[in-house]
Amino acid sequence: MLKGNAIIGQSGGPTSVINASLAGIITAAKEFEGIKRTLGMRFGIEGFMAGNIIDLDKESAEVIDGLKRTPSSALGSCRHKLSDDDLPVILDILRKQDIHYIFMIGGNDTMDTIHRIEGYAKKEGYDLIGIGVPKTVDNDLFGTDHTPGFPSAARYIALSVMQEGLLARDMQKVDQFVVFQAIGRDAGWLTAASVAGKKSAEDAPHLLCLPERPFSKDKFLKDVKRCYDEFGFVSIVCGEGVTYADGRPVSASEVTDKFDNVEFGAMGGVSAATALHRIISDEFGFRGEFEITESLPMSAADRTSQIDVEEAYMCGKAAVELAKQGKTSLMVTLERKAGGKYQCTTGTIGLAEVAIKSKPMPDEFINAEGNFVTEAFRDYLRPLIGELPQYSTLQCHKA
Repeated sequence: MLKGNAIIGQSGGPTSVINASLAGIITAAKEFEGIKRTLGMRFGIEGFMAGNIIDLDKESAEVIDGLKRTPSSALGSCRHKLSDDDLPVILDILRKQDIHYIFMIGGNDTMDTIHRIEGYAKKEGYDLIGIGVPKTVDNDLFGTDHTPGFPSAARYIALSVMQEGLLARDMQKVDQFVVFQAIGRDAGWLTAASVAGKKSAEDAPHLLCLPERPFSKDKFLKDVKRCYDEFGFVSIVCGEGVTYADGRPVSASEVTDKFDNVEFGAMGGVSAATALHRIISDEFGFRGEFEITESLPMSAADRTSQIDVEEAYMCGKAAVELAKQGKTSLMVTLERKAGGKYQCTTGTIGLAEVAIKSKPMPDEFINAEGNFVTEAFRDYLRPLIGELPQYSTLQCHKA
């Protein structure tokens, strides 16, 4: 059995349940005799390289248990793009701290980071087990049915659109439309989740603009006019990364981050929601609103899905179990069992596969028009987000 210390890190944007995964790893590590001490990276791999390491064994049981219900990233996060020059620095710290187990909670870039560190250590003859725990509200990680963090963010979006839909309906004589923007760079999972509370054709949302389908201004305006004529107002939900057929972002931004991802709406660019708002207003002269949540769905503890908490914790514990078995260079996955009743277990996928692939919404989840979801998607989503409230609607009987 490989014996040594373990290090845990969190990277990228947070979720409402990322700390539940952290609690799962810490709890399981205490029960594994191969791990002598459990350490934490303060502010991810960037903090680790700066020597910012904390002793998680000194935290009380109450604090660790409380992490299950605490949003954001308790260890602190970063978005550092790993370079080849970083690898010797990291290995030197691993040696000095006697670290032979590394667990990181994150998305594609995080899985690539673990994979490269573990591969470099192996090349240098250093025993290191690296396991990734999935995290992203975008739900675009390859190889897993869904990612911890997505169900809670989906619930946040669903509730927000339900409630702003009631507002839009009742204020239609003032504002004729509303555009709600959901996060999700290349995948429309959260945009699509906005339909969860829709019970009738009039209920919000009426139209979806998904990153998986090219945006057509002409078609969009025809859809808006059709919905306005039918309902008296229009509720639209768009993904932040929606693009025209030529790949140009509707947000019109040309700014990119360290990973060459477009920074939507940054430095002179407009958000997708404000761009759509302008398109509608210019065409019809309508007055309308736009809603942009940005990072709020990533850390809204008051709207957390209980299943999400339980599965995030389960993934953390499963990561240590894999390490206990001597397995490495894997990411924990969630696997949905077939059948009418929702059940989910953990599985694995190689880190190399996750790092280079993403998971957009499949075609069977998007309608033929490309502006809404299918019933298959609603079936997929329903068990993840929990029960939604029921709101009353006046029947408006004539006096």
